[in-house]
Amino acid sequence: MADYFSIHPENPQRRSIAQVAERMRRGAVVVYPTDSVYAIGCHIGDKQALDRIRQLRQLDKNHNFTLMCRDLSEISTYAKIDNSHFRMLKAATPGPFTFILTATSEVPRRLQHPKRKTIGLRVPSDPIAQALLAELGEPMMSVTLIMPGDEYPLSDPWEIRETLEHHVDIIVDGGHCGLEPTTVVDLSSGSAELVRQGNGDFSAFI
Repeated sequence: MADYFSIHPENPQRRSIAQVAERMRRGAVVVYPTDSVYAIGCHIGDKQALDRIRQLRQLDKNHNFTLMCRDLSEISTYAKIDNSHFRMLKAATPGPFTFILTATSEVPRRLQHPKRKTIGLRVPSDPIAQALLAELGEPMMSVTLIMPGDEYPLSDPWEIRETLEHHVDIIVDGGHCGLEPTTVVDLSSGSAELVRQGNGDFSAFI
């Protein structure tokens, strides 16, 4: 059964954050809030945890995970960024955007798009997500917490607990999240292309 952590959405308790991060280092699959919707994630190098998430979400092997990063400098470790990309990212992070960029050699091959060698990255503004990333000291692999057959992500922590307490290791209750996922922007070809309109305003890239 999953451990349940109720964490303050604006001032996360450091002790709880440290406990969650330590469990993630040891392979835990974690549900946690972001600035758009709840996400399900794990440690960047944990293939077994990644496979558990794929099975839970019924994702095929080609589904792209997102790397949740602390800041722009961490993104630059995992993606190739030119000056124009840097300006766009600086203006839009942290925030509810996922950017598709060409991956660097730091990104495990299993996380890259198999043909295009791209990776989705984002910097969330949510205090709990940021605190977890800071405690881990590296990105998290994540996907939106939307269950197979559902139209919208799970947003109520109690509903999440009822649905997933026997399928994940940790549920972080940070209060209700929204139902609208991130806006996905593809920067891999140079210019900004809208892949999915979500919570973020794409007009900033036009």
